[in-house]
Amino acid sequence: MAVDAGAFVTRLGMVTTSDHSSVVSMNLFVALICACIVVGHLLEENRWMNESITALAIGLCTGIVILLTTGGKSSHLLVFSEDLFFIYLLPPIIFNAGFQVKKKQFFRNFMTIMLFGAIGTLISFAIISLGAIHFFQKMNIGSLKIGDFLAIGAIFSATDSVCTLQVLNQDETPLLYSLVFGESVVNDATSVVLFNAIQSFDLSHFSSSIALQFVGNFLYLFITSTLLGVFTGLLSAYMIKRLYFGRHSTDREVALLILMAYLSYMLAELFYLSAILTVFFCGIVMSHYTWHNVTESSRVTTKHAFATLSFGAEIFLFLYVGMDALDIEKWRFISDSPGKSVGVSSILMGLVLAGRAAFVFPLSFLSNLAKNSPHEKINFNQQVTIWWAGLMRGAVSMALAYNQFTRSGHTQLHGNALMITSTITVVLFSTVVFGLMTKPLVRILLPQSKQNTSMIASEPSSPKSFTLPLLSNEHDSETDKGSQHVPRPTSLRMLLSPSHTVHHYWRKFDNAFMRPVFGGRGFVPFVPGSPTEQEDVQWH
Repeated sequence: MAVDAGAFVTRLGMVTTSDHSSVVSMNLFVALICACIVVGHLLEENRWMNESITALAIGLCTGIVILLTTGGKSSHLLVFSEDLFFIYLLPPIIFNAGFQVKKKQFFRNFMTIMLFGAIGTLISFAIISLGAIHFFQKMNIGSLKIGDFLAIGAIFSATDSVCTLQVLNQDETPLLYSLVFGESVVNDATSVVLFNAIQSFDLSHFSSSIALQFVGNFLYLFITSTLLGVFTGLLSAYMIKRLYFGRHSTDREVALLILMAYLSYMLAELFYLSAILTVFFCGIVMSHYTWHNVTESSRVTTKHAFATLSFGAEIFLFLYVGMDALDIEKWRFISDSPGKSVGVSSILMGLVLAGRAAFVFPLSFLSNLAKNSPHEKINFNQQVTIWWAGLMRGAVSMALAYNQFTRSGHTQLHGNALMITSTITVVLFSTVVFGLMTKPLVRILLPQSKQNTSMIASEPSSPKSFTLPLLSNEHDSETDKGSQHVPRPTSLRMLLSPSHTVHHYWRKFDNAFMRPVFGGRGFVPFVPGSPTEQEDVQWH
């Protein structure tokens, strides 16, 4: 018994020590996040820095300190986990982006966004994959298969939507923001779908039938993911509208909104769909219908709750990436060939530059053919800014690289270790260099952007206001009133830019069928604490 009791006490002591170490790590990590917020606030007016780069820098400095204190054994406080990233950190970031996005700008440029996000990503994927096959097979970097090269194309085609939020301003450059940010969300979803499709197919015996299955699987995932997000958003709107939670408790409204948003993401994961697309479109639908069905206090609470969760997740991600970049385990396996590591990273960065240029400029030209007004066309300076702002690679690329090239957070294969360290190098270089230069580049190339967008900047977009329905604004109303004086678009313009044609019929359908059923502005019953009846009368 004495031996058993001693062993139990020993095991208990080990557990306690382990738990205490975890508590210490979490304390340090939370303290670092607080430091990132404080430093980011102090640098708010800086033309070069932003909070993502600040978090990266603090993470790098912390990693160096940890390396020195542990004798070079470790550089981070937490172990990277794909589940932590994809299940807990990414959902609030993408959902809040859809929830807060200026829908007028997003849907007005919807065809261009889809061109860039879907077709453009496929072009970039093809160029990076072919370039990787051509260069890396000659360099003899390791035993990489055709599936690995295609995975590299998907990994480095993923634009970092989090960085885009940091370096572009929705009010100062609304057109660029809607294009680059909208593209990056669709791009992330497309890259993840491509990556999953590559992993699910046997590419060692490639044939035309496999290619057709690949395309069919891609389209199926893309469409069903979007529809699932719309369905979940509409379900939440219908439930809250019918059950009037605000009569008894605004807490229930807020809890239901947050849980339904997260449920849309987890349902997509459950059915092996693109959770990024699902939660993004769920956010758009919720901001148009569900958000108008809750009380005013719930609106304020949910708006700030989603924004706070997204902000915290972004800081957490960049802080960890900064620390993980110095992980000694990964760098040890390539220490015998530093020149090859630099070469691989340089080639990947060059392929990223070429892959993005290969679709931004041609697809911008194609998009301009569909635009009537010169103000709606994407000029050359804007195209350069779009190309530059989308070059940043971030946490999605790192998570996919870990998935493809690591086992349990590390690898002992030279080729795999080389790809992991090269991914880290590209992520750090693109985030710091391109992130630092984007704001000055916008000021140089688009000096009149603030003046030209004064009307759009003042546009109150739900959930930041209580006034506009989806795709609706004063300019559109004027366009509708004077539509008899506007020349009919050519068949090419109608083919490439159907948004203006669809917009008119969508508004009629939305007013006649959707909002009476699912709520939204003007169809919310009066509940104490909700917007006043006078506001509803003014709407009608």
